[in-house]
Amino acid sequence: MKLDQEARMTIKHLAQKGQKKRQIARLLGVSEGAVRYHLKHQDDVDGRSQQPQLAAGWAEKISWYLESLGEEGPVNLAALHDWLATEHDYPGSLRSVQRYFKKHFPKPRRRARRRVETPPGAQAQVDWDEYRQLWIGGRQVRAYRFHMKLSHSRMGATVWSPRKDQLSWLHVHNEAFRRLGGIPATVRVDNEKTAVSRGAGPWGELNPSYRRYAQTVRFHIDACLPRCPEAKGKVERDIWDRQRTSDVRRRHWDSFSELQAHATDQDQALADKRICPATGTKVVEAWQAELSHLAAVPILPEPFDLVVTRRVHRDCTVSFEGRRYSVPFGLLQLRVEVRGCAQVVQVFCEGTLVAQHPRHTPERIVIDPGHYEGEATDTVLPPLPLGKMGRRLQEIAALSPQQRPVDLYAALAEVAR
Repeated sequence: MKLDQEARMTIKHLAQKGQKKRQIARLLGVSEGAVRYHLKHQDDVDGRSQQPQLAAGWAEKISWYLESLGEEGPVNLAALHDWLATEHDYPGSLRSVQRYFKKHFPKPRRRARRRVETPPGAQAQVDWDEYRQLWIGGRQVRAYRFHMKLSHSRMGATVWSPRKDQLSWLHVHNEAFRRLGGIPATVRVDNEKTAVSRGAGPWGELNPSYRRYAQTVRFHIDACLPRCPEAKGKVERDIWDRQRTSDVRRRHWDSFSELQAHATDQDQALADKRICPATGTKVVEAWQAELSHLAAVPILPEPFDLVVTRRVHRDCTVSFEGRRYSVPFGLLQLRVEVRGCAQVVQVFCEGTLVAQHPRHTPERIVIDPGHYEGEATDTVLPPLPLGKMGRRLQEIAALSPQQRPVDLYAALAEVAR
């Protein structure tokens, strides 16, 4: 049995105090022979440490490599080992390079970290918290809790959601902004696919739907570096505190509404109790002072999981998800923005909602006749009005087959002549 450094020091100390070897062995749970061995060899020097190191033969190459970096801070020894093996046929292992570096080079200087308190209204931090098994409505379900915390006042808002998709991501943002009473300048997010669709951190590619949502609500998306929870430590600490003290797992909830009401009450209780480090006042008082620095909550957009730009066709329709949706004729040949929401498709032109239709309909062509009516614009004339045939067809379509009189068909035939 191999003993660690602490056990070996304990054996040496107890032996100096006069403890018998049998008593030391019984105390540590080892054999008496192990105690004798370590007492006999306690001052021995490991012969391997006296052997010449393999990497010493490449000392000049290693020194040149380190000088060429010209960087302060930790050195990537794996990259150094790859360079030695590739360029200079180094036969040793990465561990041999690590031992050589540790013996011949000082530890790199550690960089101090600057503590920054964000000014009022500058930033909010957000993240998800997952609960795999909650009793809601008489059955166990998976639920997600969204946290948004203002970095200055530490005022938080939590929103429960049964899902974690794009529509839910925008929905919980809407609810959190309403609870906080304003929009901060930036929102620091984790690298969720609903926020960063490709890559990670400041160099990642933002999710198109989330980017458009931020432009509409008017805040900047600040994606933190991957594997750096300290970059959004305020919301991470809030999640840790809630997981440690929350009773949501021990209770049975009738619905998500009851669970959300409990979370809202808990947010208010914590704000009344805790002290804001930046101001020294209660969190709720610091939040009330910060409200004037937050942008007013606009008419928040309906959550959408897909956003595209389309040109209006000659027949005043736009293509979206394999269907054609009508828009006002005055938008002919213009480029409009089409958003796919939970139940509807919304069409925007220069930030204004111009058309709305049901989404995922069985019909592949969805028309609003009112979009073809109205006065001419400076660049577009309205479509020609329906002729006699068109009006007759509309009259027939408005009646059930049993209610259609025979003379109506005769009139239709007369018009067709």
